[in-house]
Amino acid sequence: MKPSGAARDRLGESRLVGVDVARCLALLGMVATHVLVTREADGQLSLAHALAGGRASALFAVLAGVSIALLTGAGTPVRGRERAARSAGLVARALLVGLLGLMLAALDSGLAIILTYYAVLFVLALPFLGLGARRLFLLAAGWAVLAPVASQWLRPMLPERGYASPSFEQLRDPGGLLSELLLTGYYPALPWLTYLLLGLAIGRLDLRNRVVTGWLAALGAALAVVASALSDVLTSREDVTRALLADPPPLGSASSGPELLELLRAGMYGTTPDSSWAWLLVRAPHSATPFDLVQTAGSAMLVLGGCLLLAAALPVLGRRALAVLFGAGTITLTLYSLHVAMRSELLWPAEEPGSFRSHVLVLGAVGALYAARGIRGPLESAAGAVAGAAAAAVRALPARSARRGHEVGERGYVPGMDTGKNDDSQGQVSEVASMAHAGEEIDPSDAVAGAPDHSSGEDRADEGTQGPDAPPRHGVPEESNESSR
Repeated sequence: MKPSGAARDRLGESRLVGVDVARCLALLGMVATHVLVTREADGQLSLAHALAGGRASALFAVLAGVSIALLTGAGTPVRGRERAARSAGLVARALLVGLLGLMLAALDSGLAIILTYYAVLFVLALPFLGLGARRLFLLAAGWAVLAPVASQWLRPMLPERGYASPSFEQLRDPGGLLSELLLTGYYPALPWLTYLLLGLAIGRLDLRNRVVTGWLAALGAALAVVASALSDVLTSREDVTRALLADPPPLGSASSGPELLELLRAGMYGTTPDSSWAWLLVRAPHSATPFDLVQTAGSAMLVLGGCLLLAAALPVLGRRALAVLFGAGTITLTLYSLHVAMRSELLWPAEEPGSFRSHVLVLGAVGALYAARGIRGPLESAAGAVAGAAAAAVRALPARSARRGHEVGERGYVPGMDTGKNDDSQGQVSEVASMAHAGEEIDPSDAVAGAPDHSSGEDRADEGTQGPDAPPRHGVPEESNESSR
């Protein structure tokens, strides 16, 4: 007798375990940048920030796109009524995640919470759910260039960011809140849509094919190296250096181009100064420039491809052990929220670099327990219930007349219970985006984090042990990763 779908998930046989591993690494990277020092005593950038700064949150955003793609049909996007149902579930999930982000922002954690930005990203993904991999890859490439240019042009016309994280207080100023979420905040959704589009494209591929995942890792490595090298060459030019030094961000004093670029290695606060187009040439973490987006996106592809190759190379027992060991990657929405609470005065441990070990042990143990038992985290379950109810409501809508149904079907929206060809793709979707049938989906809340603010005043996010001028910290929501079988 074959095990049930839930039992197979518990054993790690139907899930893409490599996606869970990548998500767990992103969570740990986020924790490291939140807790560990940014620079060593000699002034050198710490290893944790050199590896994870800007990359952990980007990886989560890419994985969110992968989750949404798997949720909406993997290689064959769902159509008609089923696409509408899953889209409704995604919107419901976004509302819950956004609300949770506002609640976490009320805690005195010293972090800029990313969940509200991710909620916006989920909604922005809706128009692209019917596209295939090739178009999505092209869109992601174009978006990585055009969105930062649009941001640099539009931001001078928008109000300055005045909050460490999107908050309930900002609901009284919806226009200011929207501009912060889309363009001026820590994780500006319009440039960051690059990551989600890339993740959607990746999720439309056959991620169980080792050739595909090998190319994914190799291409990611090449993109990261080329983007970094090209940015370094361009920013070393004297005219570019002068433009950057004319309006440096509040990261510290620098009297020369190399000194400024060294300061930028620690990260920025979501955007660059808008005084010069030369800022689009830098690759600083959390700067949302074309070079930052391409470099971090390439790193995400490398990590994801490597994790998928590792999981595929292991025997069944090895994959099961890997699934438990990196089980934190299956409930990242819950564990990110727990991490934020642990950074506040509500929970142990105290804020100090040595607390990194405590965070890792707690999050790792909780994740392993849930993975071994094959169950969702509490926040993932709540998100799944809300999304499932919204999707069910759309599926229950009465079908239109046969004639009207034919006309609508010609435009690609077929009425009735069109469940698509990929219902079984729901398994590997994280708790923030999945909207497969209630009780079956694994959702996509794949990325959340916090980063510091570049605004002046006391509302700036405190970067833990580094103080208000420390580089950005990132975060993560939960995961999603079942493949179509």
